[in-house]
Amino acid sequence: MALQALGYAGFGSADLDDWRQFGTGLVGLQAVERSPSLLAFRMDDRKQRIVIDRSLPEGTRFFGWEVADAAALDELAARLEKHQVNVVAEPQTLADNRRVRALISFRDPAGNRLEAFYGAEIDETPFCPGRSISGFRTGPLGLGHAVLTVENIDAVMPFYVDVLGFGLSDYMQKPFRAYFFHINARHHSLALIETGKNGMHHLMVELFSLDDVGQAYDVALNQHERIRVTLGRHTNDLMTSFYARTPSSFMVECGWGGREIDPPTWQPFELKDGPSLWGHERVWLPPADREVAREMRMRAAASGLRAPVQVMSGNYKLLSGTCPWWDGVSKAR
Repeated sequence: MALQALGYAGFGSADLDDWRQFGTGLVGLQAVERSPSLLAFRMDDRKQRIVIDRSLPEGTRFFGWEVADAAALDELAARLEKHQVNVVAEPQTLADNRRVRALISFRDPAGNRLEAFYGAEIDETPFCPGRSISGFRTGPLGLGHAVLTVENIDAVMPFYVDVLGFGLSDYMQKPFRAYFFHINARHHSLALIETGKNGMHHLMVELFSLDDVGQAYDVALNQHERIRVTLGRHTNDLMTSFYARTPSSFMVECGWGGREIDPPTWQPFELKDGPSLWGHERVWLPPADREVAREMRMRAAASGLRAPVQVMSGNYKLLSGTCPWWDGVSKAR
C-alpha cells in the first residue's frame, strides 16, 4: 500500500487570529507563526501538521498523504498517470513551505487537492501544546482523519480504493450515507459523506487522555454555538468525541480511544445501528435525519449494544468487579 498516513492538512482562511485562538485554546495545538499570512500548527515532533493560509481563498483545502520515500512517490505518480490523473511535480519552494523533502499534487474526482509527499521535517524543539493536554496520538497513524462531503459517493470511491489503495472499513446508509476508509491501523483516515455537494465536513484529532477531550468540551461549552456535535461514542471506530465548529465553519472532532484494526485481515461491513452508541446529537443534520439518528441510538440502547473501551498501555487502571457474577465473567475473558 503506497500511502501510509494522513501527514498534514491545510485550509485557506483570512481569520488567522480566530484560528490561532481555536487551535491553541480549545484543541491544544501549538501555533507556529510562519509569516503574516501563514499560520501553522504542531501536534507532535513534526514541524507542522495543520496549515492556515491567508493567501488562499476561503474554503480552499489540501491534504498531504505520506509515502515511504522517493521511489514510492515516483511509483504513485506513475500509477496516477496510468489512470489518466493529472500529476504535478511540485517545486522545491512548495516542498520547503510544506516542510517535506518532496511532493506531487493531483485532484480527486470531487475536485479536492491532494498532495503526496515523503521526508517530513522533524522539529528540534519539543512539542509545546497551546493548553495543558497530554498530547496527540499520531506517529504511524498520521494526524487523524479527514471527512469530506461529496455529491455522490459512487463517483468518488473508486478513485480512493482502486487508484490510491484505500481499504473499506465499513459503511452506513442511515441516517446519512457514509463510507469509511483505512490505510493503516487507524480505523479510518478518510471518510466520504453523501450530501449532494462537495466540501469539507470535519478533521479528527485524537488525544491521549479522555480528560483532554472532556476539558476541551468544557472550553467549547463556554463559546457561543461552538459545539456542532455533542459528546458521544461512535459505533465503528469506538471514538469518544465531540465536534467543534472552526473559524472556517467545518468541524474539528476532538476524540479519544480510537479503534485499531489489522488491515490485511479486516472485513468491511454495513453499520446498521447508526453512527453512535450514545450521544453525538448532530446539530448540522436536518431535523428529520436528527430524529432518525436519535431513534437509532435509542434502539441501540434498548438492545444493550456495548463495546470495549480502547486504551493504550499506561492509560488505564483495572478495577475489581462489584459482584461475584461480574468477577466470574471477567476471569472467563
